[in-house]
Parts: sequence; structure tokens; C-alpha cells
Amino acid sequence: MRECHIVTGPAAAGKSSHARDLAASIGACLIDSDTATERLVRAGLALAGMDPDDRDSAAYKRAFRDAVYEAMFDLAVANLPQVPVVLAGPFTREGGETDWPDRLAARLGVRPLLHFVWCEPEVRRLRMLARGEERDLPKLRNWEAYAASCREDRPVWAHHFVCSV
Repeated sequence: MRECHIVTGPAAAGKSSHARDLAASIGACLIDSDTATERLVRAGLALAGMDPDDRDSAAYKRAFRDAVYEAMFDLAVANLPQVPVVLAGPFTREGGETDWPDRLAARLGVRPLLHFVWCEPEVRRLRMLARGEERDLPKLRNWEAYAASCREDRPVWAHHFVCSV
């Protein structure tokens, strides 16, 4: 049986940790946006004359966001005939789109199980500081504005809620 899980949530909420644990428990291929596409995104941003740490500007979203997710979906489709798959990424906009699970099922050929990982914004800020990733620097430099822009609402579709601490 083909099985796909998609782990969503804000930056530093614990998506990668939850996805790693889930993938290990079911023997799945893990496709995390942070590792699957990070080097290519940084190179593309630099070539475009943009900040390689930018993940939040309108320009980044126009040029890279959908391509990152489509690359992840392509990898999932390639792996699903052999093994279960766990995808991890923010998928922020999709949290408000009621038809996203149906579109995913059509794209992946299997109805995915959706997970939403969340924790308090201050915990996310402290995690970003602790992990020391360059891509977090723009968020940390202007934390109040970044935190205000984060989607804190739970997704509109059925999901497994994970409150990480």
C-alpha cells in the first residue's frame, strides 16, 4: 500500500524532527524542503542577485516557492511506488486552501495524511537562535515583523495536530 505523509507548520516549529521520527517509524523516504532543495535555492538566489537567506519576500515566493514544492512532489511520486514517503515543508499558503488535500491526491496518486506541527512563537525564535542556520537570519533580524506575518491558525483541512515543546 502506498502511503504519503505531509508535515506542515511554521519555521522552527519542529517539522523536521517530527518528520524524521515519523519516517523512521514507518520505514519511509524523507523529503524535507530544508535538505532536498536548500543548496539549489541558495545558488539560484545568489545568481538572481537576491539574498541567499531570503525565504519570505514576494520575489522569493514568485521565483522559488512553487518550484521547491513541485520538486519535492516529483521526488515523492518517484519514490511512492517503492516505499512510503514523508514530505516536510511549511506549506503555509496551503493551510488556508480547502481543496489542497484533493489537489495533492491527484498530484501524488495517493491521498496523503496531513500533519500540522506548531509551538509558541517565542519557542520558535529560540530554536532558530540555537540551530544557527543562515536562512533564519532575516527572520531573527526583524523578529516582530516576521512573527506577525506567520500563519498561526491551524489548517482548514483535516490533519494530525502536533504541539511540539
